[in-house]
Amino acid sequence: MERVRADRPALGVHVAGGGVDVAVHAAYATGVDLCLLDEDGAGGWHERRVPLEGPEHGVWSAHVAGVGPGQRYGFRVHGPWEPAHGLRHNPHKLLVDPYARGLEGDVDLAGPVTGHLTDADGAGDPLGDLDTRDSLGSVPLSVVVGPSPAGARPPRPLVPWDRTVVYEAHVRGLTKRLSGVPEHLRGTYAGLAHPVTIDHLHRLGITTLELLPIHAISSEPALRRRGLTNYWGYSTLGFFAPHAGYATAAAQAEGPDGVLRELRGAVDLLHGAGIEVVLDVVYNHTCEGGVDGLHVSWRGLDNTGYYLHDGSWPARIADVTGTGNTLDFRRPHVIGMALDSLRYWVSEIGVDGFRFDLAVTLGRGHSGFDPFHPFLVALQTDPVLRGAKLIAEPWDVGPGGWQTGGFPAPFAEWNDRFRNAVRTFWLADPARAAHGHAGHGLAELATRLSGSVDLFGHGEIPLARGPLASVNFVTAHDGFTLADLVTYEHKRNFANGEDNRDGTNDNRSWNHGIEGPLPHGELAGEVADLRRRSMRNLLGTLLLSAGVPMITAGDELGRTQGGNNNAYAQDNEISWIDWDLESWQRDMLATTCHLVALRAEHPVLRPTAFFQGAPHDGDPASDPDLTWFDAAGTPVDHAQWHDPAVHVLQMLRTVPDGEGRDALLVGNGALDLAEVIVAPGATGAWELVWDSTWEHPSDASSSDNNGSAHPEAGDEITLDPLSLRLYLSR
Repeated sequence: MERVRADRPALGVHVAGGGVDVAVHAAYATGVDLCLLDEDGAGGWHERRVPLEGPEHGVWSAHVAGVGPGQRYGFRVHGPWEPAHGLRHNPHKLLVDPYARGLEGDVDLAGPVTGHLTDADGAGDPLGDLDTRDSLGSVPLSVVVGPSPAGARPPRPLVPWDRTVVYEAHVRGLTKRLSGVPEHLRGTYAGLAHPVTIDHLHRLGITTLELLPIHAISSEPALRRRGLTNYWGYSTLGFFAPHAGYATAAAQAEGPDGVLRELRGAVDLLHGAGIEVVLDVVYNHTCEGGVDGLHVSWRGLDNTGYYLHDGSWPARIADVTGTGNTLDFRRPHVIGMALDSLRYWVSEIGVDGFRFDLAVTLGRGHSGFDPFHPFLVALQTDPVLRGAKLIAEPWDVGPGGWQTGGFPAPFAEWNDRFRNAVRTFWLADPARAAHGHAGHGLAELATRLSGSVDLFGHGEIPLARGPLASVNFVTAHDGFTLADLVTYEHKRNFANGEDNRDGTNDNRSWNHGIEGPLPHGELAGEVADLRRRSMRNLLGTLLLSAGVPMITAGDELGRTQGGNNNAYAQDNEISWIDWDLESWQRDMLATTCHLVALRAEHPVLRPTAFFQGAPHDGDPASDPDLTWFDAAGTPVDHAQWHDPAVHVLQMLRTVPDGEGRDALLVGNGALDLAEVIVAPGATGAWELVWDSTWEHPSDASSSDNNGSAHPEAGDEITLDPLSLRLYLSR
């Protein structure tokens, strides 16, 4: 019978009252021991076990005197071993504290790290007998961390969504080859905040650095047996501890406190430079894998309480993440763990927001995805989290798993429909046209350019979310880089050791007639020119569309992964950014900087509300906020939207009087020149401020294109094949 008290202890191990307060959730356990571990001087461990009291609502707790920061520890859990019913308690296995703020070591696959008996190759029956071999020495250790240091920290940048430009980067990959960063800082938390790194982000106009997962990780056994690691970090070992491997050698030598100090310092320096830090977080699954996988934390504490099961017998995990397990967000203690973790990273580390990996999993209730799921409601209302930037990856691999547009405000969402439409218009359709096939028309592209109202316009308050709910992207860590999109039509993932079976085949890429790197010769030069223009078309469409743009680190430099579109296991030169730039790459960087600067300078390029196609002030004599024109300078009719033979589009966006310049975006997605009658505007006069045919923005000074640099409404201009222009009103 549970003993209930008025106060509920905070989960984890916290320094207090000359010792530590300890609490851990293990609902079906018959006993839990806190194991205090000290080196015995002979390469082994001295272990002192302290029985915890409980359970109280499934929680075991105690105050243990004489324990302080730096103490290594773990848990051993007693209870039934009934794997057919999902109960997998095994006191022979030392368990990581799910709330540990510091971790030391990794899983040794040569040791007894499963709960069930296995042979030398790791094979065994997960429903069979428990393994009585002690896992101490083969599993990570939790480490007690002291209170956060006192003292003032730089204010958060608090960048408004309409001015946000997201830069998705990997801690190691961003600076591992950046020569201006000292060798000992490259690929580390400290390297992120080095002046050379910050100077690049400033030059580019980045406001928000989105980091691939930095929670503590343990790579999947299958990867490690192939000599690889989970470079991206989507294999969480702890939701509170930062991954120590991204800290400098000096910080790692100090232990978890040193790692935390370096990470906090990096966040502070980035904040001081006006740059936000957003973390990609993985609360949908853990590193323990399927039921036959690791037994290092949650599985040994409460297998049926932490992991989603499908209700079958024998007990079977329901996998909607594609990783072997799924955390069960129908359970209050799972929701509580995620919320506690998020609060910790905001209040103690200082981060500004989160991108939620496979976020649909986090909103799954008993009947599938629910936009009013308690976890999602908590994120909207929690006093610590409600000011954070919240970005959903709005899908998982379970039933009803595609939910783009289905998350509540104030979430923003990755817009995969934007990615697909832009790639289709600029790459897949021209590739089809080169072989005599029809394209897909303009309707989908126009919807994405204008903010995707079809996806984000519904909700409790119609149209309230606005276009800033859409995080627009053409590439991300998962998939081809920008340069590879225009170089390869087929993935090259052989280095992953999966016979090129992994990674998507829906790339919507175009090699422009030659697969892969180009040979020497005149034809190769023409192909190279066109590839660079296609990259500029993709970047221009991304940065000039309504919504929040996200740039994948290195795309501004034309980074390649050699055609690998799933480089999750490549912690090497395949994934690391190469900063030794050729002249065309420096031009690409200048182009990206120019486009970001245009977006920042002109409000018309970053609307905060959906377009209505009506005058701003309701005066029928004034111009609509958005009008679409065809190549003849007349409004696009219904038939043209869906005509696969139509490849030219003019998008006229206006702002209220006195609030800036209007914008005219003119695109030609055909393989031929296009004669275009310039659309009318409020002033009737336009200035060309960017053309994707320019290798460098400075080309504007020597390019007039037969008067097309300063056309009047009704003038005829000639657009090069596969080109995009931005005009601003004069």
